[in-house]
Amino acid sequence: MNRARALFVKTPDECVQLIIERVGPDLRVATPLAVGKPNQLLNALYQRVKQDSSLSLTLYTALTLEKPKGRSDLERRFVEPMAARLFADYPDLDYEVDRVNGRLPSNVKVIEFYFPAGKFMENRHAQQDYISANYTHVARDLLDRGVNVLCQMVAIRQASDGSADVSLGSNPDVAVDLMTAMRSSGRPVAFAAQVNGQMPFMYGDALKSADDFDFVVEDSRWDFPLFAPPKTSVPEAEFAVGAYCSALVRDGGELQVGIGALGDAVVYSLLLRHQRNEEYCRVLRDLGVFDKFGPLLDRLGGAESFSEGLFGASEMVVDGFYHLFKAGVIKRKVYDDLPLQRLMNEKLITEMVTPETLVHLVARRAVHVRLTFEDTRYLKQWGVFHERVKWNDGHLELVNGDRRIPNLEDPATRQWVMQYCLGERLKGGAVIHGGFFLGPRSFYEGLHQLTEDERHLIQMRSVRKINQLYGHEELDRLHRKDARFINTCLKVTLLGHVVSDALEDGRVVSGVGGQYNFVSMAHALPDGRSIMNLRSTRGSGSTLQSNLVFKYGHVTIPRHLRDLVVTEYGVADLRGKTDSEVVGALLNVADSRFQEALRREAVRAGKLASDYRIPEVFRQNRPEQYLRVLEHYRHQGLFPPFPFGTDLTEMEIVVGRALKLLKKRLHQPRELAAVFWRGLKVNPQEARYRLPLERMKLAEPRSLKERLYQRLLLGALVGSGR
Repeated sequence: MNRARALFVKTPDECVQLIIERVGPDLRVATPLAVGKPNQLLNALYQRVKQDSSLSLTLYTALTLEKPKGRSDLERRFVEPMAARLFADYPDLDYEVDRVNGRLPSNVKVIEFYFPAGKFMENRHAQQDYISANYTHVARDLLDRGVNVLCQMVAIRQASDGSADVSLGSNPDVAVDLMTAMRSSGRPVAFAAQVNGQMPFMYGDALKSADDFDFVVEDSRWDFPLFAPPKTSVPEAEFAVGAYCSALVRDGGELQVGIGALGDAVVYSLLLRHQRNEEYCRVLRDLGVFDKFGPLLDRLGGAESFSEGLFGASEMVVDGFYHLFKAGVIKRKVYDDLPLQRLMNEKLITEMVTPETLVHLVARRAVHVRLTFEDTRYLKQWGVFHERVKWNDGHLELVNGDRRIPNLEDPATRQWVMQYCLGERLKGGAVIHGGFFLGPRSFYEGLHQLTEDERHLIQMRSVRKINQLYGHEELDRLHRKDARFINTCLKVTLLGHVVSDALEDGRVVSGVGGQYNFVSMAHALPDGRSIMNLRSTRGSGSTLQSNLVFKYGHVTIPRHLRDLVVTEYGVADLRGKTDSEVVGALLNVADSRFQEALRREAVRAGKLASDYRIPEVFRQNRPEQYLRVLEHYRHQGLFPPFPFGTDLTEMEIVVGRALKLLKKRLHQPRELAAVFWRGLKVNPQEARYRLPLERMKLAEPRSLKERLYQRLLLGALVGSGR
């Protein structure tokens, strides 16, 4: 039965009324994570329910993004002017503003499966209404909870015949599977789209007909910029971690990498490896990478520039993937066809179409010796035959009318086919598969500026296809040869448990997302590896603590899935190792200020021999070790604090650096007092301090609190190098 055409409306309020008429007063609404949310439509829906107690709204989503506000008075002085400049045209989600301020009405509930890191640590309603789920299970779980509405932001392209294609843009991740299952649920459901001209038009599973939706809000009044968090600086420790990770990546393999400073550091080192290889190798040598971990890196990765290039597959496509793509690092094309992909992996064919391409496809029985209509369609689909070849009454026919019965056993026909029918390059390949994207403004601008050919190389897909092998395993195993899944965690225990999403008291920091899936997949692939990276310590001064601990009361990745762990001090290979070997390997990459205490704890638990000693080569794991190396190369223009630029102003960078120092000292009374004392010695009228003080509205303090803030900020500016 043909579905009805989509109903186009001009306002979100009209769409809300249609949704309620379709599904009734109990609204169970799914909406994408991150930038795929149709903000004005969701705001209209929320306000309608807020004003009508006969309606109820349960909103299912993740990663709700909000204009930064600042938690303290000092933070607000810094954040609010920046937010006004960078997010002036971004409409906040009304439900999020009310949730953060504890003002959600009783007939509204917001349930999420992933938080912005650390945002809701003290919000009891958000903590109680969190679903802990693998990303691949979200669609299933939402169906079980009776979701009856899907609201999505889309891009649109009108066709000459009056039809329209829409692109789910950033977020086919869950929507693709959810739409199919909701339609077959047998209950009233509504799919509503809001068109936004700022959303890049992407392909793959993201490509839909407008008629796949029931209601479409289309009016340029509702266009708004995608949420674009400004790039933050990459600290030195992260750069050291990134250097190690980059050498674990094998040319010709597959890459998944996460968001944040550690992800940026990995991407930067991969670019350095490809574009400035001699300097890259010198950096690794000076960090001691080759001396300490050379055999491991030779076995698993490499330090050469990328010849074959990488294939990228990640639930989240970060801007780093765009940089790697434009630099020619991510360039290995994969094809959703088993015979073609097998031949590519075996290096029997290349992207360039030659007579051997067709010969091998015949030999693998991908097509018949006597070509059929379906064979011809297949060969044209993948570019083995050019588009001008036609099938006509059992013959292959060229535009000049020349035609042959396509029997490749006939030498003359085979020669004719090879000479006149073959294309130049294979078609339909992709270099990136992604579930959703998020990044700075420059990233979205870059996506908009891609040529159509480049855009087709980035295929947005259901997260079910990205994060697991099930259902498409044979093809994915070919795509994901030498896969490296690089993810960030909070802590690692000495037995190899990984802590990524929550604290041991149960409070959720972020979420599981796809991390478990990627770790499990690394073990399922014969040449895949999971790489967990983290800084070895957190805090400073009297609050310094090790992120490598003997035990912890919460686990995200259990120790039977332990694999590679990377800190700023090196790589611990834990796969297939005994418990004592795992403990020893992790001690080797721990900060030396904590190594002995950790060793003693492992000995007391019977996991290390009492006479075990940490090798001398690993007993100098202190920040000075990598800081000295990185500082040397910074003088040569490498490892800049903002390797991919930033939307922050120079003054915001200066003040932000000082505020970070202050934040580190908040729970260290002596160190905070030292900062204040240093600030008392500074003349606030000096030109180099006047502008930062004016930026924070502290140049002319009007109260005791503002005088205190002024002196703390001055001390922090001095301490941060201003």
